[in-house]
Amino acid sequence: MSIAPPPKTVLLTGGLGYIGSHTALALHEAGWRVVLLDNLANASRAVLGRLEAITGAPFPFYEADVRDRAAVEAVLKGEGVQAVVHFAGAKAVGESSADPLSYFDNNVGGAVALLQAMAAANVRQFVFSSSATVYGTPKYLPYDEAHPTAAINPYGRTKLHIEEILQDLAASDDRWRIAALRYFNPVGAHDSGLIGDDPNGIPNNLMPYVMRVAAGQLEVLSVFGTDYDTKDGTGVRDYIHVVDLAEGHVAALEALQPGRALGESPFEVVNLGSGVGHSVLELVKAFERASNRPVPWKAAPRRAGDLPEYFAEPSKAKALLKWEAKRSLEAMCASSWAFQSRQAEG
Repeated sequence: MSIAPPPKTVLLTGGLGYIGSHTALALHEAGWRVVLLDNLANASRAVLGRLEAITGAPFPFYEADVRDRAAVEAVLKGEGVQAVVHFAGAKAVGESSADPLSYFDNNVGGAVALLQAMAAANVRQFVFSSSATVYGTPKYLPYDEAHPTAAINPYGRTKLHIEEILQDLAASDDRWRIAALRYFNPVGAHDSGLIGDDPNGIPNNLMPYVMRVAAGQLEVLSVFGTDYDTKDGTGVRDYIHVVDLAEGHVAALEALQPGRALGESPFEVVNLGSGVGHSVLELVKAFERASNRPVPWKAAPRRAGDLPEYFAEPSKAKALLKWEAKRSLEAMCASSWAFQSRQAEG
């Protein structure tokens, strides 16, 4: 009788955060052994218990910062890690414009320290949480991976700098296998209602703010820019369900394995988006339908660094990763409200 090989072990940095926690579940379901690392700057330790409640399985967890190279190297070696999915980083466009130094320190510095720790531990499979913000002002739409990169805010520039580092690293050492996944706008929550987008303090992103307004925790939503040249004057974004996004990471990690689509390519960038744009007000109205609650809003000036409209050309992900976004805007809103309601129930 043949004995099944032990599961491969993957480290998720920022593993208790919004996207990290959903990806932890997706990887666990796909048969990976998942190790989590998070500094808890924008996440809660309670998420660990929720992951274990959903799966009935333990997740090794380390409270550490990716900039602590020695700590990360110890985790990589001690846990026998074979691949890393890197989520840890600050992600608010407006905040990055107000405090660019902290963003470069946290995002770029953190990535460099992590990669150094990986090299020392002989771990060279890497999936990077990048962003569509690297494209900057659209030369054409939808954005495909060949679109010129010209990020227009510090957050986007940190992502672009990291991509450039990864490309140089892969060119310098052919043992590396790296996928940079350019996200569009993740929203939604896990079907259990136990995990979702629950940032510390006042949310910087649209959906968690809408959730809290609908729940009566915040008074009114400020819509930044109502005079764009779009269908209703508000910004248009490519929203993607976070569970679809998590499944995209599983597909990317599997594709990096020897003999698979990305297994012979040292560095690839891939869009993860739905290919469909929805405006801010379309999302608000869909959320009102899903929650059966009003979402009061008011017009506010445009924010520096925001674009009028963007959405993905996702065909490369379908071809290389055999992945595509499947869940609708209505499903994103319904799952978000289920998570918010369960949070309110304690």
